[in-house]
Amino acid sequence: MFSGIEHFAIASANPKALADWYVHNLEFALVWEYGGNYFIEAKNGVIIEIIPGEGEFGTPTMKTPGMRHIAISVDDFDAGLAQLKKQDVQFAGEPYEIGGNRLVFFHDADGNLVHLIKRGKPMPRFGS
Repeated sequence: MFSGIEHFAIASANPKALADWYVHNLEFALVWEYGGNYFIEAKNGVIIEIIPGEGEFGTPTMKTPGMRHIAISVDDFDAGLAQLKKQDVQFAGEPYEIGGNRLVFFHDADGNLVHLIKRGKPMPRFGS
């Protein structure tokens, strides 16, 4: 019956600028827009809808209740890290390794937490 996440949304004070940030920095593609809403798609087919936000934006931390980060997979961690550094992305810490996985946290244009990850082995999947 339920087949999975079709997309998720991020509310932004400037949806166009945030969509452009993902397109420019993380190689997403703008696939659809209407009424100030922007749908951007990653190379693996995951879609983020960026919608007009209202009210004040709080600064999220790793333990603040709610959605905490977006994990972006990468084939070559060092190349991805170097690319983000060239683009002056704001890092939230230094790269590190845990359980065979390499990752680094950074912020998107609105301050949302994002992290780059290269898994040492694939994450266990449903039904496997």
